[in-house]
Order: sequence, then C-alpha cells, then structure tokens
Amino acid sequence: MTYQRFEDVPVWQDAIRLAEGCEDFLIAAKNRITFSKRDQLDRCSLSVSNNIAEGFERGTTNELLAFLYIARGSAGETRSMLCYFERRPALKDFKSEISDLKFLAENCSRQLRGWAESLQSCDIAGQRHLNEHSRNEWEKKKEADKRHQSFEATERAMIAKLDKEHPARRLWESRHGPLDESKI
Repeated sequence: MTYQRFEDVPVWQDAIRLAEGCEDFLIAAKNRITFSKRDQLDRCSLSVSNNIAEGFERGTTNELLAFLYIARGSAGETRSMLCYFERRPALKDFKSEISDLKFLAENCSRQLRGWAESLQSCDIAGQRHLNEHSRNEWEKKKEADKRHQSFEATERAMIAKLDKEHPARRLWESRHGPLDESKI
C-alpha cells in the first residue's frame, strides 16, 4: 500500500498515540517525577512521530530510512524511560498506564523495523529520483517480473506432469534442481 500523507501511515498513528499517552501520564504524575525526567520522556516520545513525519517528507529512500532508524531509537528510549518509571515506588499507582505505553512503544519499534527492512529491499531510490521515464520503467519491470513468475509457475506445473525419467524433466531438473511437487 502506498500512502500519500504521513498522517495516514499506521506507525505514525501509533506513534502519535504514544506521545499523547506519555503526555497524559506526565500530567497525571507531575508531582512524582523530576522536571528533567518529565522533559526527557516528553521529548523522546514525541520524537518517534516527528521523525517518521520528517523522513516521510524527505525525497529519498535513504533519507527516509535514516529517519525511521532515529524514530526507532526514540521508541526504544521512550520504552527505557517507562521501564525506569515502572520501577519507581512513587509511581506504583501508574503501573497499568506505564505497561500500556511500553507495549505501544515496542509496537512502534516493531513496525518501524519492518518498514525499514522492506525499504532496504526496494529498488527505488526515492521520489526525488523518480521522473516520468523512471516511473514507467519501474512499472514495466514490475509487470515483467509478474509475467516471469507466472511463466515459471506454469512451466513447473507442466514439468511436474511429465514422467520423472522424461528427457525434458531431467533437463529442467538439471538446471533448476529437483522438482518439489508439494509446492505445485
């Protein structure tokens, strides 16, 4: 799926919920947490969604990746701060809220890792590098890859119907390896 706006990306939506939840927690626990720790959690939790947004608005895949990794680091920092708060006796009344926020931070981290992994295997350098010609070429390549996969599946199904000693099947298996008929 392709998103046109960062606000529509599910991980951004979770990240902004994380920032809102952390702010609500900080307001509720204000007198039990030092200013510097409140400020740190406030900044790192908001950093997750902000870095997703900034990376999304950049023009290259490499820039987006860099900001996704920064966002993931901020999600980890947020979780670490929440782990610290969870251990503090003065905040025992907030264990449930803290646990929910930790879960949300970890979920953001997982989504960011998955997105980054998918971008690393993408052959497009980013929208800044795309022009009409390169977009058309990329679409043609995608279609050709689909046709090739379809052809290979049809070929495999036809070869599987041949006797195991048939010369065409033996030649095919010598080039492609033994035919696994369970995958046909």
